[in-house]
Amino acid sequence: MKLREVKRGYIVKQSYIDDCPYYLEDFLTNLKIIKDRADRTAEAYYIDIRTFLRYLKIKHKAAASTDDWSSIDIADVPIEWIENFSLSDAYVYLKYLKDVRNNETATRARKTSALKQFYSYLSNKVKLIDENPLKDLELPRVKNKLPIFLSLEESIKLLDSIDSKNKERDYCIIVLFLNCGMRLSELVGLNIADYSRDNKTLRVLGKGNKQRIVYLNQSCIEALNNYLDLARPNETAKDKEAIFLSANKTRINKRRVQQIVEENLKRAGLSNLGVTTHKLRHTAATLMYQHGNVDTLVLRDILGHKSIATTEIYTHLSDENLRQAADSNPLNKIKSNSKNNEK
Repeated sequence: MKLREVKRGYIVKQSYIDDCPYYLEDFLTNLKIIKDRADRTAEAYYIDIRTFLRYLKIKHKAAASTDDWSSIDIADVPIEWIENFSLSDAYVYLKYLKDVRNNETATRARKTSALKQFYSYLSNKVKLIDENPLKDLELPRVKNKLPIFLSLEESIKLLDSIDSKNKERDYCIIVLFLNCGMRLSELVGLNIADYSRDNKTLRVLGKGNKQRIVYLNQSCIEALNNYLDLARPNETAKDKEAIFLSANKTRINKRRVQQIVEENLKRAGLSNLGVTTHKLRHTAATLMYQHGNVDTLVLRDILGHKSIATTEIYTHLSDENLRQAADSNPLNKIKSNSKNNEK
């Protein structure tokens, strides 16, 4: 087997690799093998760098701006174009992303970050270019947005509204989201062997293939046992390992879980709040922090965050609630009388 074929085995979609120039394929391979990034992360980097390489083809008139964007091939982009790209060129590219591609600030910031890492790899790791012209490139400033989440009352309303053909399964799924703060990919990847009834824990495979142990409260234990013992088609299951099964008795997929959440939010009258499966993760974190007095360091471990800075967004939520509480005081609108009262 050729080395190139070995490398390809680490990247998720063959169609992506077929479109890659050699230096981009090597960069993605480094992300997967050395940095142990998830398949989805490697794909995201590929898409962001592909945008840049397509732009280079337009810049060098190897493609027309009127060409179908998705049909612009990047496999033949020479390394010289990348090496000769300057810092001032980069700012023109960012303007292009904003004005032509209509990318929001957060998207431009993500693509800039991906591009800086790409250039750092090419210059510092594999020495394909002599210097890194983008080492001083600044990322677009992104305003931190407070995450969307359900209140305690709304969470209870959602749980009380669950009613479907697979009620035990759907209830268990939403209970785990709301109590454990799992990511969607973590939930669908759960296996029966990951559940320890004796220890009352779940073994979860998180980002970067990192495992963590999630301790279960009584609500989670009862929901899991009720589903596994009474509702899961254990004898006829096509997938014997997966905890959550679809109607055809194979491992449930992410889109079906999203639909389950959407359907039950609608049933609860909460479909207009912009809540998704990931927002249920925000909800779990917020409820633990605000109502359970959970320390941010503990919360970081529960959620599987790499950095405490990611977790600290929930402390900001608490500050915002305090500010809103102060503003809601009925005396908030009362202004002082500046006139002196005459006797």
